[in-house]
Amino acid sequence: MRRRFLWLAFILTTATVAFLYGRSTLETSAYFLRPIWDSPGKAWNIIPHYYADGVATDTLCAAHGWKLAGGGPAATPPAPRVFDAIIFSIEVDLLEIRLRELLDVVDRFLILEADRTFTGIPKPLVYRDNAARFAFAAHKITYETVTLPALAKGQNPFDLENRMRVQMNALFTSAGVKRADWVLMTDTDEIPSSHTVALLKSCTGVPSPLHMQLASYMYSFEFPYGNGMDSWRAQAHRFTPNVTFYRHSRMGDDLLADAGWHCSFCFRQLADFIFKMTAYSHADRVRSAEQLDEARIQRIVCEGSDIFGMLPEAYSYRELWTKWGKLDKSASAVYLPRHVVENKDRFAFLLPGGCQRPSSSSSSSSGGGGGA
Repeated sequence: MRRRFLWLAFILTTATVAFLYGRSTLETSAYFLRPIWDSPGKAWNIIPHYYADGVATDTLCAAHGWKLAGGGPAATPPAPRVFDAIIFSIEVDLLEIRLRELLDVVDRFLILEADRTFTGIPKPLVYRDNAARFAFAAHKITYETVTLPALAKGQNPFDLENRMRVQMNALFTSAGVKRADWVLMTDTDEIPSSHTVALLKSCTGVPSPLHMQLASYMYSFEFPYGNGMDSWRAQAHRFTPNVTFYRHSRMGDDLLADAGWHCSFCFRQLADFIFKMTAYSHADRVRSAEQLDEARIQRIVCEGSDIFGMLPEAYSYRELWTKWGKLDKSASAVYLPRHVVENKDRFAFLLPGGCQRPSSSSSSSSGGGGGA
């Protein structure tokens, strides 16, 4: 009798949640039961991250158990170069913020842009059309375009995404990446902090590959998201020919804590939200035209709800409970990318109180945030 009651309670709960979220009962069940059938995988070797303004570099290296590069005999090799490899879609605001944050510590930015989205939708070459905006970093930018085919019936969008990653591997060669150079592999909206990248250049003994745990935000820096372990895909590799390939999946066990920011769906205009929802690899989450309604998206962005109306991804029921519902707002603009704070009027949409977005009547090429 007890078992029957529990199953009945589960079925009623799942059906109620599916109705409220407008999703299928099967899909809702998969997310609701995830703590039972799935796990986050192998535990990370989390590396505590030490940093404070004005602390000497050798002290910071030592705090991590590493050594200052160049501190040995004259034969000590020079500091490694850093290449920031970026697959770009429409995220002009976040790209500007990223370039400003990393300009002094990155030797070369490798920017790759396709003429179609991962779902095969034709798109303008947004970086090319806005190149003047990034003129301050032009001397460090290598930009290439990729021609993608239309998505065939039944073809997975991840097939086109993989083509982009393969093309980035070719760009490593043509851009002159050498053995032992650092390569950053992150989405445009995953921004390592400048002092994190400075550690890679300044210290020896840093493990490779090194994943970077990023503070997660949704829609803007007003909405911190998750439990601090939601964003780990950003990674840095010491390049080895024929061994190092562009990835956005787990490649190692070492995770450097608090290494930057991941601002997902952090767009300036409503048009850009709609574009990403229909264009990126998870576009199947859009089930109806109602989800793309501007008024609905504006409400979601201001209240901190899930833009697809889905249950959160969680590996325990405690985590599911803490993530369920609307996100808590933060009034803090401390420890954010410097360029955002220095230009708070231009980037008000990313800061506390700036949730209102312009109408989608303007072009998506002026938006910012998220992958293709």
